[in-house]
Amino acid sequence: MQPSESTVAVPPAVEATRWIAVVSLLGLIVVQLAWHLWLPERPSLWAVKALPLCVPLAGLLKRQMYTYRWTSLLVWLYFLDGVMRVGEGAFAVLEIALSLLLFVACALHVRIRLRNAKP
Repeated sequence: MQPSESTVAVPPAVEATRWIAVVSLLGLIVVQLAWHLWLPERPSLWAVKALPLCVPLAGLLKRQMYTYRWTSLLVWLYFLDGVMRVGEGAFAVLEIALSLLLFVACALHVRIRLRNAKP
């Protein structure tokens, strides 16, 4: 079976950073929802903080370079939220760790793709 012309070989590092970014983004969404809806005594409206994280998910899955770029900026808001609330427990630390992982994955994804791009 001949590969079609539209099939492009994707370097393994690009695929790895893509999946790390997607998994860490999904992790951040779950942390936000768990932190504000399921675990507190009273659910909080602060759960809407998970909505902006849902926007880049489709772009990350479709490998859209622009989405990786702006997601690497958006994630700093969640990092700062985790830093400001670090005294509240493990969810803040988890939010910080997932934010940093998402930033590094997005930055490496963009860097590897630009390095491998044809002039």
